[in-house]
Amino acid sequence: MSQIYNIIEPNVISEEMVRKALEEQSQDDTGQLAKREGIDFKDVTELQLSFRNILQIDNLWQFENLTKLQLDNNVIEKIEALESLVHLLWLDLSFNNIEVIEGLDTLVKLQDLSLYNNRISKIENMDALQDLQIFSIGKNNLDTLEDVIYLRRFKNLRTLNLLGNPLCDNEQYMLFTVAHLPELVYLDFKLVSDTMVSNSAFFSCKTGYWHLIEHLLCWYAGNILAFESAFVEYLNGSFLFESMYEEDAEAAKLASIPGVDDLLQEYPSWFVSVCENLFNYGLEQHEKREAEVSDFYESLQEALTANQEQGRKIILKFENRHKR
Repeated sequence: MSQIYNIIEPNVISEEMVRKALEEQSQDDTGQLAKREGIDFKDVTELQLSFRNILQIDNLWQFENLTKLQLDNNVIEKIEALESLVHLLWLDLSFNNIEVIEGLDTLVKLQDLSLYNNRISKIENMDALQDLQIFSIGKNNLDTLEDVIYLRRFKNLRTLNLLGNPLCDNEQYMLFTVAHLPELVYLDFKLVSDTMVSNSAFFSCKTGYWHLIEHLLCWYAGNILAFESAFVEYLNGSFLFESMYEEDAEAAKLASIPGVDDLLQEYPSWFVSVCENLFNYGLEQHEKREAEVSDFYESLQEALTANQEQGRKIILKFENRHKR
């Protein structure tokens, strides 16, 4: 259990629990409304269900205008039954027993998500959360830096907490994270400094950029080999037809059939003509491919030169700042 109240019987969110929670929310008029018979849950925008030993999320479909939901410090094992909360901006599921990130596909307006202190081993199934700005997933079981790369899709992400995960033990963790998420303002409760950004930029030049180049080269080499292996030689003449005809034992039998001899006289010239057209087309495509390869390596060299120059400027700027 994620909290000390496990001596209480685990609960499923019920209407009675929700009404009681609304009554306790005395900071605004919601608590007064909850005391009335027949409260309309559509009027509720904030709901706090912390420390209630909740095992299963349910009965929230009526809160269609909810913008803030607190489900922290329970014993929840699965993210579910949140599909109708399409206006949710803030969701707290910290201090639970969640193992898999799921059930968030409809929460497209979500800006602040906390999954702190759970049992999650992989960041996934969050593609719909394009408005995400704050994400806390510290004290989980994340052990690979690849999870950081997944977060690159969230262009509005400014605050991230990963502290307490096994991946933080990697000596490259800080530089890797800032290099791949350059728009971050806060990482693990600390302001991302200019020095860290400079170091991460140099780190990115040495690692991420070369990984990209390697993938491009492999892709292009594969295409070149595929083209060359498909290029048929000996199409610029009668060699292919003659070799096929010589190895075909049935062809000689056809020549003895009346009327076939004339066809056999005309067919070779037509066959050779088709082969020559195909050969010329192959040459044209081969020349185009060679031009593409030449342009690719020229662009690659230009990119490498520009990248090296940028890297030198970054290092020089960092060294000057360090000296000061």
